[in-house]
Amino acid sequence: MRERIEIINQRIAAACERAGRDFFDVTLVAVSKTVEPARIRQAIEAGVRVLGENRVQEAAGKIPELADVVAAHNVAWHLIGHLQSNKARRAVELFSAIQSVDSFKLAERLNSVADELGKRLPVFIEVNLGGEDSKSGVAPDEVLPLCEQVAKLSALELGGLMTVPPYLDDPNDVRPFFRRLRALRDEARQAGIVGNEFKELSMGMSHDFEVAIEEGATLVRIGTALFGSRA
Repeated sequence: MRERIEIINQRIAAACERAGRDFFDVTLVAVSKTVEPARIRQAIEAGVRVLGENRVQEAAGKIPELADVVAAHNVAWHLIGHLQSNKARRAVELFSAIQSVDSFKLAERLNSVADELGKRLPVFIEVNLGGEDSKSGVAPDEVLPLCEQVAKLSALELGGLMTVPPYLDDPNDVRPFFRRLRALRDEARQAGIVGNEFKELSMGMSHDFEVAIEEGATLVRIGTALFGSRA
């Protein structure tokens, strides 16, 4: 596990160097869906500090079991999968951040629950850049209007954008999607819709994270390269 993390960090560092960026500007999000708690514990002990889960129900079974090591190492859990409004309360209780907000209705629900729990919740807007029916997220032309709405919700902290672009064999072919997400973030900031805290770009996975970093990713979501292929 330590060796895998070291290799990933070396690849992150090399991509940052190519892009003239600081290694510490990029956060590794270890995607732990379907990974058993014992292996997640190993990853935390080897240096992982942010974990990404896709499903509320699966995470609810793991998070209590790992509470001790998570507290000892100040680890954050991020929800990176699609979230239904009826699971919003449990998500707010479990996660440090929600990366997959794709409607104002969901944002309002998260805001209501977070407010009730006295919690300020970081959220990202998920963008469906490829227009794929199989994926969640708002269309690019809906990003700025939704950012404007979400930015007004008092219990949410709008931190940036997230995307899962189409899978293409050559990672360089994915580059235009990453570039587009960065442009949308910059447009929102230039329009004055959001403030300087709106800086995060969660994009890039095991297959293409180096290209994502070259295009401005601040969080890369890596599962297979860290935990191996899923059964």
